[in-house]
Amino acid sequence: MKERVLITGASGFIGFHLIEAALRNGLSVYAGIRAGSDVSHLRGYDIGYCELDYTNPELLTKQLAATGCNYIVHAAGATRAVTQQAYDTINADYGVNLATAALAGLGDKLNKFVYVSSLAAMGPLNSNDAVITEAVKPAPVTAYGRSKLLGEQKLQAVPSLPLVVLRPTAVYGPRERDIFIMFRSINRGIEAYIGRIEQRLSFIYVKDLASVIINSLFSGLSNEVFNISDGRSYGQYELANLSKQLLHRKTIRLHLPYGMIKGLAFAMERLYGWRGKAPVLNREKLHELTAVNWQCSIEKAKTQLGFCPQYSLEQGLKETLHWYHQNKWL
Repeated sequence: MKERVLITGASGFIGFHLIEAALRNGLSVYAGIRAGSDVSHLRGYDIGYCELDYTNPELLTKQLAATGCNYIVHAAGATRAVTQQAYDTINADYGVNLATAALAGLGDKLNKFVYVSSLAAMGPLNSNDAVITEAVKPAPVTAYGRSKLLGEQKLQAVPSLPLVVLRPTAVYGPRERDIFIMFRSINRGIEAYIGRIEQRLSFIYVKDLASVIINSLFSGLSNEVFNISDGRSYGQYELANLSKQLLHRKTIRLHLPYGMIKGLAFAMERLYGWRGKAPVLNREKLHELTAVNWQCSIEKAKTQLGFCPQYSLEQGLKETLHWYHQNKWL
């Protein structure tokens, strides 16, 4: 009988690739989704579905017990919310509800609970002469990052939870929609930057991320935290330069004044705020976008998880842009 894994956020970008990786590893997959989630892109996959109610611990316990899962990957979360409280509820409290319900409903069957956090929980460094290790004191600069750190801390306090926390840096790949905005702009001949600050960035291709997440399920580790990237760092122009080569495009490179973008972010906050929604760009997000240093060490993941990224940035971009073309996103 196959071992079973529940993947939350299964209808999303990372969730889709986690399902594929789990199936390749011979696991029986349950897709944890919200009521009304679009799962049309998951048709044809031999998986089960579970509509999870994170607000009702008693019902959640019954839902998890019915799956009989041996592993849980908690990849669901909010990347945009109006308030810190909203972020904290979704990215921290819901995770604790899921974990406690899993322990109550699955008991000894639960071998591993993997929480997909973010490097945003650590925050960037202020100089280019260091790297973000797991030993660095966290200093998140956004509400999203603070909520992910809170989620880590609350889950680490759940007794007897076989927890592993993974903190991926910026994730790109087929179906991703935020970095895609830059690809679309480059495809149209525009390459835009905020100010002229020198930056060090890091990335991880979604297939490498999915692979290390699924592999971590079978580790004997518990209460460990790992930073995840492709192991390299990049200047602020490298992603665009490779994209231009692969797209066969020439661009006009623009350095937009920080003050102008901050004003635009403020206007978007007001406009979306009246609708009760969160914009893609806000003033706080600028702290992440203009941070000096996002390069991180993956030595701990290499040593303890056997993590070995298979995709260079160029290889990952080639697959990604090919997918966008095939599916008429570009």
